[in-house]
Amino acid sequence: MKNTLLIALILIALVMIYLGISANMIPPTLTGIGFIVIAVLFYGQKKQR
Repeated sequence: MKNTLLIALILIALVMIYLGISANMIPPTLTGIGFIVIAVLFYGQKKQR
C-alpha cells in the first residue's frame, strides 16, 4: 500500500513539473517539487521503521 502511494506521488509530481514547465508557470512546478520532497521524506520514514 505504501509503495503504491509512493509511486503515485512521484508520478503526480513529475506530471505537475512537466505541466508547469511546458506552460511556463511556476506554481505547478513548485507543487511538483513539493510532492517529490514529501515522497523522499515518506520513503525515509518507511525505511527508518
